[in-house]
Amino acid sequence: MNDFLNNYLVVVEQSNALQLVVFAVFFLLVYFLPTLLAIFFNRQHLAKIALLNVPAGFSFIVWGGLILWACTGRVGQVLAKKLG
Repeated sequence: MNDFLNNYLVVVEQSNALQLVVFAVFFLLVYFLPTLLAIFFNRQHLAKIALLNVPAGFSFIVWGGLILWACTGRVGQVLAKKLG
């Protein structure tokens, strides 16, 4: 664990500000991907997905579940109307 921390600190020290900003933006986009998908696909549950996205980022399983929930909102309703 100590080697990992030392390697991490070396990488951070060798990075310039632009690289760190690009990494931070990329990280936040991936972390909040369920919320971003909910904006496009599932506006009805957007607030719930956004609220659950904050702690769910620490669990890959819950984060993946939120992505599924965000993507199936409107599509699920359209399919239900066609089938019903």
